[in-house]
Amino acid sequence: MGGDLGPELPIRGALGALEKKRNLEIILLGPREGLQRQVEDIFGSESPLLQRLLIEHAPETIGMDESPVEAVRRKKNATIMVGFDLVRQGRADGVISAGNSGATMAAAIRKLGRLKGVARPGIAGFFPTLKKRVMIMDIGANVDCRPRHLAQFAVMASSCSRILNGIDDPTIGLLSIGEEAGKGNTLVKETHELLQSAPLNFYGNVEGRDVYKGDVDVIICDGFVGNVALKVSEGLADAAARMLRAEISKTWRAKIGYLLIRQAFARFKQRVDYAEYGGAPLLGINGTGIICHGTSDALALENAVFVAADMIEHKVNDAITEALAAYNA
Repeated sequence: MGGDLGPELPIRGALGALEKKRNLEIILLGPREGLQRQVEDIFGSESPLLQRLLIEHAPETIGMDESPVEAVRRKKNATIMVGFDLVRQGRADGVISAGNSGATMAAAIRKLGRLKGVARPGIAGFFPTLKKRVMIMDIGANVDCRPRHLAQFAVMASSCSRILNGIDDPTIGLLSIGEEAGKGNTLVKETHELLQSAPLNFYGNVEGRDVYKGDVDVIICDGFVGNVALKVSEGLADAAARMLRAEISKTWRAKIGYLLIRQAFARFKQRVDYAEYGGAPLLGINGTGIICHGTSDALALENAVFVAADMIEHKVNDAITEALAAYNA
């Protein structure tokens, strides 16, 4: 219910996920009667998939403009609160939300707490590059960080990338204004020293222009810088697409040329589309949480279900706990 376009698209995302993955059960959170009618309209009242779809009554929602801490404190029956409560009770394994990301973080910590040894949970997002998808952490949960927080982000993101991206020993880059170790602000310089001595495959500093080269597997930064990078990337992709369409429409030669290469354009669009990556894992909580874009369509929410399922099935949190224990030791 919390997304900009819900609840129809989350329901359609659930339908797609249930059709493709047979060992799933999905719980929709929201006003029961309204959701039930929409589910029957989309699924059909006789669909066998309804056996694996439940509805949990949650009459309240948290808006994008609400203070996360205040909203979580006041709205005990908000969808995000009910969702993480189901995880705490053992009735669900994970939560997916396209709503207020701050409220999702606050609700997760309030209901589930942190993994052992975690100072601050963070959001790990997937970025497309020339070579592979890269994980960047943090992309918005923590705007003010200390070096030890960034070092823990590196440990958590490395463990998650190893499992979800299938990389044996992920290379870690630290986002900075220069490749040299002495470049950057105090936070970056002190984090660089910590990562050099950590049991990680530390590549060194990477600059903003290097993010999309794909030379590293994980990029670490604070949530302020990470969120700016995320929004700039989304804005650039949208602007480039609009400019390209405008140029194609100017001449008949351009229109003919587009017809000849439109399949390549379609593949490019798919490659950079955030919907293909599902959602961003919330790492460091004592459970599984996935944060999706507020405008996520059905495909994005369907893929977010698969990201959550992979994290649960491959026990990402166990790997993070073990890696943090080794790092702290």
